[in-house]
Amino acid sequence: MILLRRLLGDVLRRQRQRQGRTLREVSSSARVSLGYLSEVERGQKEASSELLSAICDALDVRMSELMREVSDELSLAELAASAAAGETPVRQPMRPMLNSVSVTSVTGVSGVPTERVTIKAPAEAVDVVAA
Repeated sequence: MILLRRLLGDVLRRQRQRQGRTLREVSSSARVSLGYLSEVERGQKEASSELLSAICDALDVRMSELMREVSDELSLAELAASAAAGETPVRQPMRPMLNSVSVTSVTGVSGVPTERVTIKAPAEAVDVVAA
C-alpha cells in the first residue's frame, strides 16, 4: 500500500536537505516541535494543511511545488506497484498541467496599474496508468 504521508515526508526531507538545513532550523522557523517535524518527515504523522503551510514557508517553497513533487512520486509508486502486480499500463488522456504562468503589469481602465496573469497549458498530454 502506498502511504501519502510517507511520500510527503520524503519530499519534505529532500527539500530541507537540498538547502543544507537541519530539522532544528526548520522546526524553529516553522514554529513546529522538532519531534513532530521529524515524525512528519518519516511518514509517521499526517500533516495538516496549516502545518504544511508553515513548513513550506519555513523552507521558502510553494505548497503547489511541494504537492507537485509528491504527485510525481505517487505516480511513479503507482506504476511500480502495477508493474509488480503484472498489470499492463495503458495510455489515457491526462488533465492539462500548467506549462507556464506569467504575471505582467498593465494599465487598467482608470489608469491604475494592475496585474495580468497568463496561464499556458500544453496542447496535448498523456499519462501512463495501470488498466
